[in-house]
Amino acid sequence: MGKTKILVIEDNNDIRESVAEILDLAGYEVLEANHGKVGVDLAAQHLPDLILCDIMMPELDGYGVLYMLNKNPNTSTIPFIFLTAKAERLDMRKGMEMGADDYLTKPFDDIELLNAIESRLNKRNKQQAFYSKSLDQISGLISDKSGLGELNKLIAQRKV
Repeated sequence: MGKTKILVIEDNNDIRESVAEILDLAGYEVLEANHGKVGVDLAAQHLPDLILCDIMMPELDGYGVLYMLNKNPNTSTIPFIFLTAKAERLDMRKGMEMGADDYLTKPFDDIELLNAIESRLNKRNKQQAFYSKSLDQISGLISDKSGLGELNKLIAQRKV
């Protein structure tokens, strides 16, 4: 498996380049988008492992980006962290209610950013391992003749 891929969607060139440099130095592969529409397209094309996104942007704001990504089954489970200057509780709640996984208020330091990323990636990895194990168990049950018989009994009982 290759490097962990992170998409940074930020309209401010200085901030985007600074975040990209931090991530690159930490060993991540970085994709960059200078506004929301480009970010949505890059996410669909490259399926990054995590997305960092500003809220206030031209063309399509961060809330719109999250909405569009959530509509696409291929991108809806990608961990999503808002990076924003908007520190109001209502803004934070709105983002979390839409499905954002975290919310970092600018300015943030390198360690805070990297810790938030690691935390979200670890959670995603645990979820993927759990569901993969569950699917393997279900597949084993179905392929086992006695397991198939048990499933058929359960189906018959449900029809009663």
